[in-house]
Amino acid sequence: MADFTSETVTRTIRRWRVPAAEPWGAAADEIGKAWAVAERAYRDHHQVPDGKPLHGDALRFHVTDDQIVISFEHETPTN
Repeated sequence: MADFTSETVTRTIRRWRVPAAEPWGAAADEIGKAWAVAERAYRDHHQVPDGKPLHGDALRFHVTDDQIVISFEHETPTN
């Protein structure tokens, strides 16, 4: 008899995109707004209370040619 398990998961990636076109880049207040909304979504999804700090890699910031992308991802078993 085989000794292994199998699972199928669905990965969800949440992204907030802030325009950052040259030559001026992204506006700080727009990054702040997107960051706050992304943090709220992360806290809600993971049930992290407001007073508890998030771990350092809860949100990721990626820079592309014309935007800054804030994201987090999570997996959900589908079996």
